[in-house]
Amino acid sequence: MAWTWRFEKADGTEVQPAVEPEEFTTQGDAESWIGEAWKELLEGGAEQVILFDDGSKIYGPMSLQADPETVPDEA
Repeated sequence: MAWTWRFEKADGTEVQPAVEPEEFTTQGDAESWIGEAWKELLEGGAEQVILFDDGSKIYGPMSLQADPETVPDEA
């Protein structure tokens, strides 16, 4: 099994990621990586991602934008 990410603009247009991912052997590895790389990916132009397992869509699109309700207010 190969777990991979697709990187997109908000309109669904595929974009090249700012951080080049590998093919992951588990869903957990793929999700851990996105958790570490999402800020760089967002800054590089990706706005959402889709997770695939051997070419089958598992879930997504998932926004890389921070949820405004969970971002601390700046004083």
